[in-house]
Amino acid sequence: MATTPSTPKTNRLGLAVLDYRGSKTTLCAGCGHNAISERIIDAMFEMGVQPERVAKLSGIGCSSKSPAYFMSRAHSFNSVHGRMPSVATGAVLANRSLMALGVSGDGDTASIGIGQFIHLMRRNLPIIYIIEDNGVYGLTKGQFSATADLGSTLKSGIANELPPIDTCELAISLGATFVGRSFSGDKKQLHSMLKAAIAHKGTVLLDVISPCVTFNDHEGSTKSYKYAIDHEEPLQEINFIPAFENISVEYDAGTTVEVTMHDGSRLRLRKLEEDYDPTNKIQAITRLNEAKEKDEMLTGVLYVNTQAPTFLDMLNTADEPLATLPASVVRPGREVLEQVMEELR
Repeated sequence: MATTPSTPKTNRLGLAVLDYRGSKTTLCAGCGHNAISERIIDAMFEMGVQPERVAKLSGIGCSSKSPAYFMSRAHSFNSVHGRMPSVATGAVLANRSLMALGVSGDGDTASIGIGQFIHLMRRNLPIIYIIEDNGVYGLTKGQFSATADLGSTLKSGIANELPPIDTCELAISLGATFVGRSFSGDKKQLHSMLKAAIAHKGTVLLDVISPCVTFNDHEGSTKSYKYAIDHEEPLQEINFIPAFENISVEYDAGTTVEVTMHDGSRLRLRKLEEDYDPTNKIQAITRLNEAKEKDEMLTGVLYVNTQAPTFLDMLNTADEPLATLPASVVRPGREVLEQVMEELR
């Protein structure tokens, strides 16, 4: 007797997980970047994001190949090395209805792209910016990147003599309004953080430690699977409740911080450190520096601010995509030009 295939599970848009998948990965087997792609697929599916609303943006590197492996129905632009932030800014300003998802690497972000990264963080542009951080240049034989920890070693035994750039600390100090660090092997934590990132209105910076199995997964590496598992220090247990779901989660009184997101969703953080406040910028930076002194890899939601205006709010951009506006709206009239000229005399 023939069996009837079961109907695939669908989300609130009526889409199946298959609608959020992309091409088959060409990255190394076991690469942490593939795990991040899977979590993006799961989060976008569960949050019911329309794939055609998403603009995937990337630069150059192993990480920047990742957008090909999820959400094939979304818009996609692979930019020049380190220049993804400016392309993302242009896309979002031109069409504020798009959800920008930038995927970058530690080299693409913290070396050649550091200037663009800095200005993106201070503008609070609505974008989810994911750094797939493995501490090396995976496409050019595994040299140290700018996020490699002091004293970590390559497979050849060469030790890194330069202090690292902490992208989370930099993002918090510059003005990003949702900053977190996770580990590609921590499925539950990363999944919850991505769902919260989707609900956030502003700049989200997620630094995800993503071990390079080819060049940086050996003894002596501080970006290896073993090191991450042994040194991960979670700040909290994370639970995310979307606005469209009625889920009750119980925690002991006095141990939970709840942040209401822009769309009414709730980010619940069960504190493992009783006094940690993710809305306190100074405390977040202090705790990051304390973790460095203890050789801890601090993970979780480090900082969140749902009150700051976005770059789009500051510029008062039109709700409609600029390409759809008539010339009478986007082109100044003669009277306006004459007024400008008069002001310059």
